[in-house]
Amino acid sequence: MGKVAVAVIVSLWVISISILVNHIVPEPYMDEIFHIPQAQQYCIGNFRSWDPMITTPPGLYYLSLVHVASLFPGMSIVQAASSFSEVCTTAILRSVNGVLAVLCSILVYDIITLLRPTLSEGKATISAVVLALYPLHWFFTFLYYTDVASLTAVLAMYLACLKKNYWLSAVLGALAVVIRQTNIVWMLFVACTGVINITLVRPRDNVEVNDIDTAIRKSNRTTSNDDVTSGSNLRLRKFSNSPGTDKHSMPSASLVSTNHSSGLLDEVKVIFLALWHMKWELLVSFSPFLTVFVAFLAFIRWNGSVVLGAKEAHTVSPHFAQIMYFGLVSALAVAPLHCSKGQVVDLFQSFWKRRPISFFQVFVAVIAGFYSVHFFSIAHPYLIADNRHYPFYLWRKVINAHWSMKYLLVPLYVYSWFSIFSTLGRVQRKIWVLAFFLATAAVLVPAPLIEFRYYTIPFYFIVLHSHINDYQSWLLMGLLYLAFNVFTMMIFLFRPFHWDHEPGIQRFIW
Repeated sequence: MGKVAVAVIVSLWVISISILVNHIVPEPYMDEIFHIPQAQQYCIGNFRSWDPMITTPPGLYYLSLVHVASLFPGMSIVQAASSFSEVCTTAILRSVNGVLAVLCSILVYDIITLLRPTLSEGKATISAVVLALYPLHWFFTFLYYTDVASLTAVLAMYLACLKKNYWLSAVLGALAVVIRQTNIVWMLFVACTGVINITLVRPRDNVEVNDIDTAIRKSNRTTSNDDVTSGSNLRLRKFSNSPGTDKHSMPSASLVSTNHSSGLLDEVKVIFLALWHMKWELLVSFSPFLTVFVAFLAFIRWNGSVVLGAKEAHTVSPHFAQIMYFGLVSALAVAPLHCSKGQVVDLFQSFWKRRPISFFQVFVAVIAGFYSVHFFSIAHPYLIADNRHYPFYLWRKVINAHWSMKYLLVPLYVYSWFSIFSTLGRVQRKIWVLAFFLATAAVLVPAPLIEFRYYTIPFYFIVLHSHINDYQSWLLMGLLYLAFNVFTMMIFLFRPFHWDHEPGIQRFIW
């Protein structure tokens, strides 16, 4: 019932807002001027045509063909269209993302209930609906961009992996990469989570578990008895009989040890030892991911770049400040959790308990933050020249308002990331958190342009694994997202403006 409720609720605003957007903005806008004509070329069967300004693969266009093919018989019967190509209108192509947004909300619901099987249906429904309102995802539901399709494919891939259907997960990963090539990173991350789930969670036969525990005990003979206990406590546990297990933890996909004293190196030891014992099984299970990755490397060699078109404007750049921006934006998007007094107090107490190592970590993070914003803060020409995007104003009015401003924001960046790490660390193993951070950095750091749309996928992974429990936090997040959505859509639809140097109506957009 919860899944149906989520689909119905999301469909209500998708249909109503789509009608409004298509009525007021019937012509392609912004990046749509590239995507829609390209999709229409595919609709007439011209698959050899390609706009050199398009940077992403044609995955969205193929999905659009499937969508149009499903609509064409009915439209033909009512004489709304006499040929297949006539169905490929701007409104119909935009509706692809509307359908995918509904499917995405269902996937979110399924992932939440799988990660937290004891969570009530009501909370799972509210969580999925609120996440469907996330402003960067919600806004582009009504335009013909790749973001919604990209997120949907990645979440479908992740859900299949959580269900241990690795072959299907790899196929969906290939689809995600064909929609947006940076999704190769998320495919590798999902494969890593699958390996982590198998090696650290799934019960193995007694011989293998004992071998792993014995190896750990041998490696720790020179340490104290407490350290030996900590290492051996990494043995694989049975979920149902663990008295201290978090009731919201996932039983088979992301089981979190009740002993958080185990270190990252201990987890790495267990994984490598388990990998050796299970090498053939893992090779068979994860070979499809490897196949997709090898094919992607072959594509890069053939294409000469990750992007397809406009290569000069999308060169790989060491934009380390981007990861800082993402941390702050994500923390603010979950403000009821990360900006609460309780979270600040808990984080300080955690630092105080682990001093002096925690103080050293903060010191290193602050230095790295200053270094990143000083040497690796990039002002892309698109960012400083295009006043139709909100990042243009954030850059001018906040980050670049004064020479000192970018440095004054560093403590906020550092706090945001430590808060995210703390939240994820309560329900995920350290190796999972590290893999997530590396994947996020691999996607964002090479991107020279500040685009909040790039933050959507890692943000969803953060929220899905934050295990926000109370209705109040979800309600506040929902109201926050709703306010942003109403504001941005009203500005987009009813506050157009004109450029002196270019004809046509301009509109504000994320």
